[in-house]
Amino acid sequence: MKSFIIKENDAGQRLDKFLTKAVPRLPKNLLYKYIRLKRIKLNGGRCQISDRLSVGDCVTLYINDEFFESRGELDFLSCPPNMDIVYEDSNILIVNKPCGLVVHDDDSQSLDTLLNRLKRYLYDKGEYIPQNEASFTPALCNRLDRNTQGLVICAKNAESLRTMNLAIRKRWIEKRYLCVVIGEPVPEECVLEGYLVKRPAENIVEVSKRELPGSKRILTGYRVLEKRAGLSLCEIELITGRTHQIRAHMSFIGCPLLGDGKYGVNDLNRKYGVKTQALCAYRLEFKAGNDYGSLGYLSGREFKVDNIWFLSYFPSAAGYLAETLTKKG
Repeated sequence: MKSFIIKENDAGQRLDKFLTKAVPRLPKNLLYKYIRLKRIKLNGGRCQISDRLSVGDCVTLYINDEFFESRGELDFLSCPPNMDIVYEDSNILIVNKPCGLVVHDDDSQSLDTLLNRLKRYLYDKGEYIPQNEASFTPALCNRLDRNTQGLVICAKNAESLRTMNLAIRKRWIEKRYLCVVIGEPVPEECVLEGYLVKRPAENIVEVSKRELPGSKRILTGYRVLEKRAGLSLCEIELITGRTHQIRAHMSFIGCPLLGDGKYGVNDLNRKYGVKTQALCAYRLEFKAGNDYGSLGYLSGREFKVDNIWFLSYFPSAAGYLAETLTKKG
């Protein structure tokens, strides 16, 4: 038998969602069966999988000990707590993820991920104590590719995570990117429209002008800021957020990202001596006029990355961006 007292980070969830995180070794078919057999109870009585949990509720499981796992070793402690923090308060962090760092566990099985660095950082500050949490862990609200630099929003508590997920889903947060492409896009400012199809076996996506089976519509806005030596610095507005959208869409119009080994031209990447895709999620704006709940203080605020490695190739645009962003900030 084991009991969980519901705290703030667990409240608001459906019972079954809570249990799949709190008792991950318990198969879903047994979870539903044990609820029917009253071997899982809420506040001492019968419960339903759809019951919403409130602070102070008691969830009791009369099941075998084999389904309960010990927290064991805290693997994230092997990670460095190093993070480039752009903004932090009691609810969220906004960090500048460097190129080469994965956000979550991937096929490489590396423990050094942005998520584990976040856990380590908050653990060292005493803001994340795993033993005190039944189902919640600090979380990343948006993702970036391993080789993309830029801003990632991190939630310190469940309410902030729900709010951020809603804001991203409702497109209340405007995301802008900077990238260097090979060639000169024509026209210099445009909103590209197309359709994107995932090819999971090859871990790539394909872009088409027409709708295909399984495809999703994509919109990518770009603006050329400066052209130099066969390269163009572009600001990108990601209107729809699909996998590899910027990289694939710019490649589709004949202007692949510099350093992109998947959608780019490796001979040209070698010519310029660049091995990492020149792409940075450099600006986030919380659009005013939306209901951010307890995070309402973020409404209208803007956050940016200052140190973007590839801006050294475009000194004029770098100065313009710094001036513009200072005025907006």
